[in-house]
Amino acid sequence: MNDPQFPDTAPHRPEIDDCPSVDACVGVLADAFARESATSWICGSSSATRENWFDATLRADATIPGSRRYALTEDGGRPIAAAVLTPPGARLTPAAQAQWAARTLARCGLRSVQRTLRYLDLTEAGAPESAWTLEFIGVVPAAAGRGAGRRLLDRLLADTPAAAGIYLTTADPGNVALYQHFGFVTQRRLSVGPLNVATMLRRRTSSP
Repeated sequence: MNDPQFPDTAPHRPEIDDCPSVDACVGVLADAFARESATSWICGSSSATRENWFDATLRADATIPGSRRYALTEDGGRPIAAAVLTPPGARLTPAAQAQWAARTLARCGLRSVQRTLRYLDLTEAGAPESAWTLEFIGVVPAAAGRGAGRRLLDRLLADTPAAAGIYLTTADPGNVALYQHFGFVTQRRLSVGPLNVATMLRRRTSSP
């Protein structure tokens, strides 16, 4: 699930951290996805539930060998944008799945568990086996309009050696054109509950 904002210009050059902590990324993404439709469907309107869901999900993703996190930081090291990728064929171990489910159930409720699994069941099936998955990318609202999302996406696209490209899903129709600008092509459109989800793929031969 991915819903960044990609403004065209940046007045300064924040630093990219290619090994940020899970905690740093959780805070950024919980703020960035406050009004995103898939996250709202899964977590409701509670900011605490949303932050707990990102915490459980990013800690689960961090157990996958080869998974990557990126953050864009301003002066003083404050993160303003974050992204999470998982490698081709990535799967959580049964233990990691159980831990994610227990954390999410305890801190977010049964609905969040059920809706997350429903979303993943429908969207993961379309991911090419040799493609990386861009799980999340987002910019905090206070930093919107300054080029943070664009710079972060440029970096991770340049860094990611994916034979079959990079796969993502988005439930925000407005983001489809943004991803197309970076070479992503819509593969399918899926109905997940009330959501209209686009699955998209950027092949390695494409240029940002």
